[in-house]
Amino acid sequence: MRILAVDTATTSCSVAIVDKTSLLSEFTIDREETHSKHLMDMIKAVLRMAGLNFSDLDGFAVTRGPGSFTGLRIGLSTIKGLAVASEKPVVGVSSLEALAFQVSYSRDLICPILDARKGEVYFSRYRFLNGHLKKQTKERVAPPDKAVDDLNESCLFVGNGALLYKEMILEKMGGLASIAPMIQNTIRASTMAYLSMAKFEKNDTDDIEKIMPYYIRKSDAELNLMKS
Repeated sequence: MRILAVDTATTSCSVAIVDKTSLLSEFTIDREETHSKHLMDMIKAVLRMAGLNFSDLDGFAVTRGPGSFTGLRIGLSTIKGLAVASEKPVVGVSSLEALAFQVSYSRDLICPILDARKGEVYFSRYRFLNGHLKKQTKERVAPPDKAVDDLNESCLFVGNGALLYKEMILEKMGGLASIAPMIQNTIRASTMAYLSMAKFEKNDTDDIEKIMPYYIRKSDAELNLMKS
């Protein structure tokens, strides 16, 4: 089974192709540019590097959120278009779960945090138990200090929000907090692809017509409409 995965949830953009046992190709960049400028070129590049065509793929994985509203829309619309054209299934993956999976070796509570801008973060909590990543809390958005207020055990923080608010996290939690190594704070498309693999194998895929970005927070347009 060959899966092409795309992440556009943050300022980084990642595309990968994996099969059941191997990473066939991966391309990750982090630029302050809209992902629409380079996403299709990256998809073509990983196919070329893997020596594959679209017809060789068995499905697509894509981050559904939370994350950048614009970024998520670009990634989802691109993958939905490719899935419809190729008649291949799609699986949506949580950006926070992907980050947690990248540090699933940790025996501590895993706390993925993404910058939500406007002085807020998206966050959740996970544990790696009996060989499986288990979500401990629902995904939320809140000011960064609220994301750590109730923590009283050793925690590993991961994600661009963990880097952005590193000083605050370490000050509030002291020796109970650790920050993931730099390379693990960027979502990798290969991580998402492997997270999606079990769902593909169970035919537990998403409805292409219904899969939507998971924003958690209302968009500015929605907030303005509520005020009018």
